[in-house]
Amino acid sequence: MRMADFSHSGCFLVLCFLFSGQNLQTLGVSVGINYGQIANDLPTPTAVARLIQTINISRIKLYDANPDILTAFQRSGVDFIIAIGNENVVNMMDFTKAQAWLKKNVQPYINQTRITCITVGNEVLTGNDTGLMANLLPAMQSVYQALVALGLDRLVNVSTAHSVGILGNSFPPSSGYFRQDLAEYIQPLLNFHAEINSPFLINAYPFFAYKENPQSVSLEYVLFETNPGVTDPNTNLTYDNMLYAQIDSVYAAVRAMGHTDIDVAISETGWPSKGDSDEIGATLQNAATYNRNLMSRIAMNQGTPMNPSVPINVYVFALFNENLKPGPTSERNYGLFYPDATPVYDISLLGGQPFSSPSSFSTNLTAWNALGILILLIAILI
Repeated sequence: MRMADFSHSGCFLVLCFLFSGQNLQTLGVSVGINYGQIANDLPTPTAVARLIQTINISRIKLYDANPDILTAFQRSGVDFIIAIGNENVVNMMDFTKAQAWLKKNVQPYINQTRITCITVGNEVLTGNDTGLMANLLPAMQSVYQALVALGLDRLVNVSTAHSVGILGNSFPPSSGYFRQDLAEYIQPLLNFHAEINSPFLINAYPFFAYKENPQSVSLEYVLFETNPGVTDPNTNLTYDNMLYAQIDSVYAAVRAMGHTDIDVAISETGWPSKGDSDEIGATLQNAATYNRNLMSRIAMNQGTPMNPSVPINVYVFALFNENLKPGPTSERNYGLFYPDATPVYDISLLGGQPFSSPSSFSTNLTAWNALGILILLIAILI
């Protein structure tokens, strides 16, 4: 190539190179993240918004409707699921109170921050409060009716997140069904999901299955690593990981109740990087392997064996380690990041590119941009 030719085509290539670093950050996999806040050492919402801009995350799920977070993410392009806690479900049965909640927590922000869904309660059906169970659907219906009244129902949907413990059977996946004692709550709930076209949300953690029975459950199977897989004898479909089998068992349970028109999404899944002595498998290496392999699958737009053309919809748990969470050590160590915004472990989101801290990302991008500008100037002068 002659230098004169380089001054035109070379300039274009250099310009493409200059922006490639930024494009890698914004053209990431369609993965969501749970942003919990049970801690006293987390960065400010503004700092978190900057962090999210440097990684391939386009969707965030909250456990409340924190106004500081919704404000910090204005014009960020990030989609939000916000939440009404279990303690407030009974109030949401009152249409007036539901509408007031929306006017306070949704209307002031939705023009600038993309709120796409509201979860009403969390894992209600696997608790012990039968009154709360009975109140769940009326509360969801009331919130939806309030959205309609405010003209927000085309922008914001309504759902609730369930533990995978609502299943009465999960293997083989094609024979999945819900617990019989929960059928009176789940059947009308599914009817509501179908009516408003909202997803059925499941919190699924293969880690728990491995921890409880490491002799029978293959570590490779739960970590998406190479393994012989498990074949469903009814369908002859082979599953090479437990999460996909859990998803399909939920689809089968939904179908057993007469619905083929409801999408199943994973509202929580993750792996702890640390645990107590009896929490087998809770290690840094396993956590990195689980989340890295999961995100690799998501990047390929994979579906499950039962629904291969429907890409899985997943929210990873969690953004940060949360030092005030009660329970075993693992509960405080699900985060992809420490509170100082440094990664707990390297995890590739796209093309082998690891998470970077905001400072290192800015430094690297500035260095590459400076080099690119220098090459561009030389090309123009020549």
